[in-house]
Amino acid sequence: MARAYGADLRDRVIDAVIEEGMSCRAAAVRFGVGESSAIRWVGRCRKTGRRDPVGTGGHRPSKLKPHRKWLLEVLEAEPDMTLMAVSARFLNERGVKATTGMLSYFYIGEGIRFKKTRARQRAGQA
Repeated sequence: MARAYGADLRDRVIDAVIEEGMSCRAAAVRFGVGESSAIRWVGRCRKTGRRDPVGTGGHRPSKLKPHRKWLLEVLEAEPDMTLMAVSARFLNERGVKATTGMLSYFYIGEGIRFKKTRARQRAGQA
C-alpha cells in the first residue's frame, strides 16, 4: 500500500490552488501528486476549512455481542465443546456465520480461556 503524503505537501498544494490561483491539476503536476488527491484536498479545504487527512478504517462492532448470553449459556451447558462445534451450532440455531477465530476473540474478551486440563495431556513415553 502506498504511504500517505505529508501535511506540508498537502498544505503546499492547497495554498498553490487557493492563494496562487492554480488549477488543481496544475498543482498536482507541479508537486508530483495525483490529480484526484489534489482535487479532494482542495475540495475538502473549501468545504470544511480543514487541511488534515481524513481518518481511515474505524471501529466495527462485533456481530457476536448481541448473542453474548446465548454463547455463554452454550459453553456453560457443554464446557468441553470445541470452537468448531460452537460455530456450527451457532450457524444452525442462530443463522449467524462465525469463524473459530471470531469466537476465540469473543471468549477471550469474556475472560474464558480454552486451556488444556491435566486430564487431557499427552501420554508419557513408553
